[in-house]
Amino acid sequence: MKFHSLALTVAAALSLAACNPSPDAKSAPPAPPPAEVNVIKVALESANTTQDLPGRVQAIRSAQVRARVEGVVEKRFFVEGSEVKAGDNLFLIDVRTYKAGADAAKADEAAARQIVERYKSLLDIKAVSQQEFDAALSKLKQAEAAAAKANLDLENAYVPAPISGRIGHELVTVGALVGRGESTPLAVIEQLDPIYVNFTQSESDVFALRQAIKRGQVSAADQAKVELILPDGSVYAQKGRLNFSDQSVDTTTGAVLLRAEFANPNRDLLPGSFVRIRIPQAKIDKAIRVPQRAVQMSTNGANVLVVDEQGKVVPQPVKVGAMSGDQWIIQEGLQEGQQVIVDGLQKARPGAVVKPVELPKAGG
Repeated sequence: MKFHSLALTVAAALSLAACNPSPDAKSAPPAPPPAEVNVIKVALESANTTQDLPGRVQAIRSAQVRARVEGVVEKRFFVEGSEVKAGDNLFLIDVRTYKAGADAAKADEAAARQIVERYKSLLDIKAVSQQEFDAALSKLKQAEAAAAKANLDLENAYVPAPISGRIGHELVTVGALVGRGESTPLAVIEQLDPIYVNFTQSESDVFALRQAIKRGQVSAADQAKVELILPDGSVYAQKGRLNFSDQSVDTTTGAVLLRAEFANPNRDLLPGSFVRIRIPQAKIDKAIRVPQRAVQMSTNGANVLVVDEQGKVVPQPVKVGAMSGDQWIIQEGLQEGQQVIVDGLQKARPGAVVKPVELPKAGG
């Protein structure tokens, strides 16, 4: 009887163990799916090489507003930082003094003219001498000149805007004495639409490009249209045009001065700002381009990550050439059809299996 009970106990224990396997007997969790990465497929295509050059924004026109007469500033008619039109009154200088002077000069002129008219009739009847008439006529001319100057001073008491544009802050305040011994600056007006960007290109770059074109390695690109790169790295919405290229090299810098003109309807570009100009250099008929962010630079050179036929990440050394917008032109290291990783580089470890998702082809 005891043997029968022991047998039942052992059987029950074995049955329980079969229903509750040990942790070591559990199946391994499924492997995570391959990480997705964005790739581009390498292809030969035409490309315009570009060069980004530092530049500084300059107003297309700039004019100082100056006092042309001496006196105390009585009024200011503009709002600092606003747009003004040529001829708008900006300041008023001690107008009462100049109005009184103009009225007195006008009266003196009228009196001198009456004397001349009276002497003229008396000269016909020999009541006055020719010498007396000539003296009266000379005084009239002096009175006319004095009246003209007094009227001009009165006009100049109202200081006008010499050009249209945006006016800066006032350089003098109401109550200040101006114009004593010099034409005091009162404000500055700058015309901001369109606007200039001045930049330079090294003599060596200009020479190398011309030689490459002569050898037939590249063809000349249309340099009339240029782009502007803002401080945050974005491209300015308005295209510009190259409107000036100096015909000589600066002996101190070894560079050629160039200037581009851009529309600036919203006044986004301000004089004095530092920007970059992207200027077309040449056209290459068959080139391989990859986005700049896909190329990793190190002390050993440049390399990209490619996805091979088995879906594995493989580092690929490359030799980069000129830029084409925001893309590198690859001179060596890549072949047509290869898949270059552009986004997701942090997930793409060499040897890892990834899922490539092709990006749409960039223009340009």
